[in-house]
Formats: sequence, structure tokens, C-alpha cells
Amino acid sequence: MRTYVRVCNNLRMDADKQICGLDPDSQYVELAVEVFGLLADATRVRIVLALRRSDELSVNHLAESVGKSPAAVSQHLAKLRMARIVSTRQEGQRVFYRLENEHASQLVSDAIFQAEHSVANGQVPAHHHEERAEA
Repeated sequence: MRTYVRVCNNLRMDADKQICGLDPDSQYVELAVEVFGLLADATRVRIVLALRRSDELSVNHLAESVGKSPAAVSQHLAKLRMARIVSTRQEGQRVFYRLENEHASQLVSDAIFQAEHSVANGQVPAHHHEERAEA
């Protein structure tokens, strides 16, 4: 609840309607569902994870990183690009891809962390060990 208040307090308020994306009746809920659907693919999750580690990567490098053909990766990248999750930079004949912003990366990270909790069998997941080491 605290995050909700902090985020919404930074937004302008319209006299007739609150403009907060975190309201249950927000116009963004359906778009968020589309983002989840787009990321509900193991290859796309792997692409986001690979791009998270690098500023930008070519299709061939991404294909090698995720263990798929360049053609298959290109198809996934086209969908991610249409959703503005990735953007491109062209250098001669080569196209380099990068994450458009940190949000998709954060969604994927949180999903991975949730998956760790799902299989932890009552143990503290690895990502919590990292937090303790930093403290």
C-alpha cells in the first residue's frame, strides 16, 4: 500500500478522475495483461535476461545466448519491439537491440524471483541471500 500512495502522489490529479495507473479500474490494466502475455514465452524471457546483462546485442549474439536460430529470435524481437520493450540501433547491415527501459527487466527479474520461491521448499531463495550479503 505504501508504494501505491507514493507513486500516485507523484501524478497529477484530474478534477473528475484520478489518473493513477495502479488503481484497479485503471485504463492500463488491460495493457499490463498484454505485456504479461507477451512475456509469457521462455525465449522472450531469455532475450530480456540477455539484454539485461548488456547495453545492446545483435540478433546473432542474442540467438547464441538463448540457444535459438537467428530467424526465431528475430520473430520474437519483432514482437518485443512492437510492444516497445526493446529498441534498435542500426550500424551498417547489423541491427543491435537494447531494452527500452528497466520495466520489462524488472518484471522478468521479479518473475524469476517468484519462481525461486515456488521451488524453495521452505528454504530462503538465493536472491534473498544476495540481499543479506549487501546489508
